[in-house]
Amino acid sequence: MMEQLSPEVKYNLITRNLQEVLGEEKVKQILQERELKVYWGTATTGKPHVAYFVPMSKIADFLRAGCEVTILFADLHAYLDNMKAPWELLELRVKYYEQVIKAMLESIGVPLEKLRFVKGTDFQLSREYTLDVYRLSSMVTEHDAKKAGAEVVKQVEHPLLSGLLYPGLQALDEEHLKVDAQFGGVDQRKIFTLAEKYLPSLGYAKRAHLMNPMVPGLTGAKMSSSEEESKIDLLDSKEDVKKKLKKAFCEPGNIQNNGVLSFVKHVLFPLRGEFRIKRDPKWGGDKVYSGFEEVEQDFAVESIHPGDLKASVEVALNELLDPIRKKFESPELRKLTNSAYPNSSKTTAGGKGAKAGGDDGDLVPSRLDIRVGKIVSVEKHPDADSLYLEKIDVGEPEPRVVVSGLVAYVSQEELQDRAVLLLCNLKPQKMRGIESQAMLLCASSDGEPRRVEPLDPPEGSSPGERVFVEGYESEKPDDRLNPKKKVWEKLQVDLKVSDEFVAQWKDKKLMTKLGQITCKTLRGGSIS
Repeated sequence: MMEQLSPEVKYNLITRNLQEVLGEEKVKQILQERELKVYWGTATTGKPHVAYFVPMSKIADFLRAGCEVTILFADLHAYLDNMKAPWELLELRVKYYEQVIKAMLESIGVPLEKLRFVKGTDFQLSREYTLDVYRLSSMVTEHDAKKAGAEVVKQVEHPLLSGLLYPGLQALDEEHLKVDAQFGGVDQRKIFTLAEKYLPSLGYAKRAHLMNPMVPGLTGAKMSSSEEESKIDLLDSKEDVKKKLKKAFCEPGNIQNNGVLSFVKHVLFPLRGEFRIKRDPKWGGDKVYSGFEEVEQDFAVESIHPGDLKASVEVALNELLDPIRKKFESPELRKLTNSAYPNSSKTTAGGKGAKAGGDDGDLVPSRLDIRVGKIVSVEKHPDADSLYLEKIDVGEPEPRVVVSGLVAYVSQEELQDRAVLLLCNLKPQKMRGIESQAMLLCASSDGEPRRVEPLDPPEGSSPGERVFVEGYESEKPDDRLNPKKKVWEKLQVDLKVSDEFVAQWKDKKLMTKLGQITCKTLRGGSIS
C-alpha cells in the first residue's frame, strides 16, 4: 500500500530542483483538498536526447507526490514552429516520441499506468478549441505573441503567422486538458505569463506554472536536438557516449555551465539518491556521495578530476540508456526510427564540423546548400554572344555570378529582379573565362523545342533563405561539395517537377520556410 504523504511533503517533492514556481499558494491550496493535475508537453520535432531525463525525473517526482500527470505530444505545435516537423511526418514522429518517452520512463522505474498520454491533434482540431483560438487571437497583440515565443519558437527574419499562434495554443492547452498546472523549462516562462494574462480574459482559471532550469549541453550551452555536438542521443552507442562525454566542456574547478555536473544534479541524484565517483585507488579510490552539494564542492576545489567525473557519469548514463537501446533493437522500432527521421541514421557530411570538401557521407539532399537568390543585373558575356552574366543576390556582401544561356528561353526583362535558386556549395565552373555558380533550372522532359525556366521560390522569399527537402530541414549542408565524390550528380537524378508543378526530390517537396518551390509551366520536367 502506498504511503500517505502530507501536503507539505507532496509540495516539496513537486517543487524540488525547480528554478521557479508561479502560483505557489494555488498549488498548496489544491494539495490541501485533492491531488494536483499537471501536464508536460513536448513538441514532436527533433529526436529526444538525454536532457529529456531532466523532465522525466520531475515527472517521477510528480507521481510520487500523487499528482495526476498528462504527457502531451504536441504534434500541431511541431508543425507551427516554422515547420520543424513536416506535416506528413507528424504521425510517425508522434509514434516515435511515444515509444521513446515510454522507454525512458520505464528505464527510471516510472509506472506507465499512472500517466495519461494525449496527442495534440486529438483535441486541438475540435470545434471548441478552434473557437477559443479565434477568441484568443482577437485579444493577443502581435507584440505579445512574438515576445512570448521568443525563447521557444524558432526566430527568423520574417516570422510566419504559425509561429505567432504557437504561444496562444500552448496557453489554451491548460484549459482543454483540464489541469491545475503546466510543467516546462524556464525558457517557456514568457508563454506561461501570457497564459496567466489571457486565460482569465476568456473566462478560464489562471493555472500554476512549474519551471525546470535549462540544463547546459555538452558544449556548455543549452542542449539542443539540432546541435549534434551539444547532445547525446538516447540511441547513441556506448562508444558514441564515451566520445561525446570526452569532448564535453568540463573545466577543472568550473561549476558554471557544466553540462556533466548538471546531469548529476538534475537526473542522477533525483533518481538514485546517490552518486558514485569511480577512480583509481592511487587517487583515493571510489567515493559515494549522498548529496549533490558535496559533489559540486569537491569538483570546485578540484578534489574530483573532470576525467573521473565523466567516466562515472558515463557508467550511470549507459545504465539508463541500455533498456532504451534494447527496446529499439526490434525491427518495428528500427523501421519507425528511420521513417520518422529519414536522414538521421548517420551524421551527414554536412553536419557540424564537416570538412570543407566533405566526405562520401550519406547521399541525402540536406548536403546541398540551395538558397533563394534575386537577379540584380543581366549583362552580355564579353566574349560570347549567346551567353549572359546574371549577378544574383544571395544575402551576402557581394552578388554571385551565373553564366548561362537562359536568355534564349526567358527574356532579359523577365529575368531582371526575378527570384531564383542557387546551389551555393558546388565548385564554380569557368564559362569562357568567367567563374559561374550553379542556378537550378527546370527543363522540359519531352517534346521539341526544348524549354527551360528557373524554379520559383514562394512569394515573399528573401535572398539567402535556405531551401530544403521536407524531412531533411534540420541538417546542415556541406561547406563545399567534393567534385570527386559526385554528390550533386548522384542527388540530381532524383530531382524533378511533379505533375502539380512542385519541385521534388524522391517525391518529397523542395521548400522554404514560406512554402513549396514550384515551376510555372514545365510539368514533369527535370531539374539540373
